[in-house]
Amino acid sequence: MEMMRDRSTSVNGRSSLDDDFGADDVLFSLWLTSRAAKRVLDAVLRATDLDSDEFAIYSVLGSTTGGITPSDLARWMAAPATTVSSYIKRFDGRGHIKRTSDPADGRAYRLSLTPAGRKAHQRAVDLFLPALDDVRRRLDRGEPAVRQALVALRRALDGEQGRPGG
Repeated sequence: MEMMRDRSTSVNGRSSLDDDFGADDVLFSLWLTSRAAKRVLDAVLRATDLDSDEFAIYSVLGSTTGGITPSDLARWMAAPATTVSSYIKRFDGRGHIKRTSDPADGRAYRLSLTPAGRKAHQRAVDLFLPALDDVRRRLDRGEPAVRQALVALRRALDGEQGRPGG
């Protein structure tokens, strides 16, 4: 009796659905790509205390001089203030962030990494960089075009903010 493989069954981590379902839909393709990136990053970062989302936020917090306001962080993440607040509480509980007064607005504060937060982030960076190098190698010379397309896509998506359904 011959066994037939179901179309959605993976042989080598991919399935025919990857190429067929939603291939002509840029938003669905983006969603699939985002999920694949999250899977790779979460696996790479498993040995740390950070998941892929937290790593991205720590990267922003660690790269700013003078910190970033929660509202700027929310805009960067394209996330509601309640989501940012949840992350802040989690990071604060770890002792990984500090708040300083915003010199431009005395009512606001800026967030930055503490030395412990920087140490946690650096440990994650050390695991992240080989994975990034592997993806770059697989993209070969196509990486600049991919990055350019992603920037254009993000700008297009941000342009939908405030419109009905956007």
